[in-house]
Amino acid sequence: MNYARAGHIAVNAHSRTAQQEHDIQKEIASEVPVALVYNGVSHAVMMVTPEDLKDFALGFSLSEGIINGAEDMQSIGVREEENGLLLTMQIPEEKFMGVLRRKRNLTGTTSCSLCGIESLEEAVRPLPPVQNSLQISSGAIYKAYDNLHEYQPEKMITGAVHGAAFVDTEGNIMLAREDVGRHNALDKMIGAAVKEGIDPQSGFALLTSRCSFEMVQKTVAFGAPVLVAISAPTTLAVELAEEANLTLVALARKEKFMVFSHAEKII
Repeated sequence: MNYARAGHIAVNAHSRTAQQEHDIQKEIASEVPVALVYNGVSHAVMMVTPEDLKDFALGFSLSEGIINGAEDMQSIGVREEENGLLLTMQIPEEKFMGVLRRKRNLTGTTSCSLCGIESLEEAVRPLPPVQNSLQISSGAIYKAYDNLHEYQPEKMITGAVHGAAFVDTEGNIMLAREDVGRHNALDKMIGAAVKEGIDPQSGFALLTSRCSFEMVQKTVAFGAPVLVAISAPTTLAVELAEEANLTLVALARKEKFMVFSHAEKII
């Protein structure tokens, strides 16, 4: 199979309504297996939209605690194989030893970021609390929500991808990334922000998806003090956000949202 590195491709489809039917071409989101390989050893296989893959590699490595900062990522390569794509990364030997200890060489999916985790302690790993007292106005959240669609070209074309954005305190979207997997979209955004030198404590993360505990973990690992999700949170997401000093805003709609933890940061 040829794995084109494009966010979407055109396929043949048959359209039917109550009044008519006809053959069409429909743009649909790309979803390909991508193997994350550290120092020559496969760590995990994720189903990913094959755009911004180097951002994904960096963001995943940071949000999963494999590396501590961009300086630990010595190189990133992308290679096409017969059965998918390889993201080949070189990291310091001491970081690589941690990869081997986790034994996470299993297949992931677009909805799971725990593949290969072998214990409860690994699943809900402890994270240092976010050290930030930044306050965000309600107006900034409304503004970012209203403008987010402009930064989601793949969603407008396919209707099948999630988005994650980094937003400054004025509600300006600094950058955004998309993917069929909500975890992947957030990892891509984190990688892009780190690569661009954006201070994670200078704004907030905005998601188009529901907010499960992994999204909280990744945001805390990134260092953003506020996470805003358009859909609902889970119980564990709220608990972890409270413990990690993360302000969790969810069910964000036009001029409406709910704050589930550390509401003092929303003014």
